[in-house]
Amino acid sequence: MVTIVDFKKAQNKEGKEFFLLILMGGITFVKSTITGSYYATALKSSITSTFNEVVCKSLIGTKLPGEVEKIDAEPYDYVIPSTGETVVLYHKYRFNPTPNALSMEETVFQPEMMNA
Repeated sequence: MVTIVDFKKAQNKEGKEFFLLILMGGITFVKSTITGSYYATALKSSITSTFNEVVCKSLIGTKLPGEVEKIDAEPYDYVIPSTGETVVLYHKYRFNPTPNALSMEETVFQPEMMNA
C-alpha cells in the first residue's frame, strides 16, 4: 500500500499546469554506509493526475494498492537538501499499482497450454 502524502503543481512543455500526487510507500530499513547503523525511511514517488488543487488536497491520506519501487535510471545529478552536496544517482523511484502481477513484457507464452 502507498499513501498520498502531498501534491505539487507542475507545468508541461506547453506551459499548461497540472498536479502531481506525491506517494509514500511503507517503512523500509536502510543501512548507513558511513556508520553501519540502520535507519527507517520510506520511498516516495509522484504520479501525474487530472485533478484540480481542491481534489488533490482532499486526497491526502488516501491509501492506494501498490508500491513505490526503486528502478535503474540514466545517471543524473542530485543536490542533497540538508548539505548542498551534489551526488550522481543511478536510480529513481516509481509507483507500481500492481507489483505482483506480470506485465505483458514478462508474460511467457506457452503453446502447449493452447491444446489442453
